[in-house]
Amino acid sequence: MKRAGQIVVTPFPYTDLSGAKLRPVLLLRQASPRFDDWLVCMVSSQLQQAETDLDEWIGAADADYVGSGLKVPSVLRLSRLAVVDAAVLVGAIGEISPARLLTVRQRLANWVAGV
Repeated sequence: MKRAGQIVVTPFPYTDLSGAKLRPVLLLRQASPRFDDWLVCMVSSQLQQAETDLDEWIGAADADYVGSGLKVPSVLRLSRLAVVDAAVLVGAIGEISPARLLTVRQRLANWVAGV
């Protein structure tokens, strides 16, 4: 069963829509229960590409790192969002803590609000 906070693998579209790459994403929330669509953010090991005031880092020193299923320190790229159909979610690899999910959602909400 899918739930917010899980890290799953799915084809994630390039911003120019020229294609997609199979990669981990964080399930932020179900966007539409009617269509089983999910708002996701890209997860990347390219830490240098992170938007400092928006994206969230997760590394070996974090309590929820092992449970995340990530193999290397990574960044939850809130600057890279997509809505995807659950049918294209390949499989779950782990999940972040409820506290981190709350932090990530609040960070995203503040960014959308311009705070």
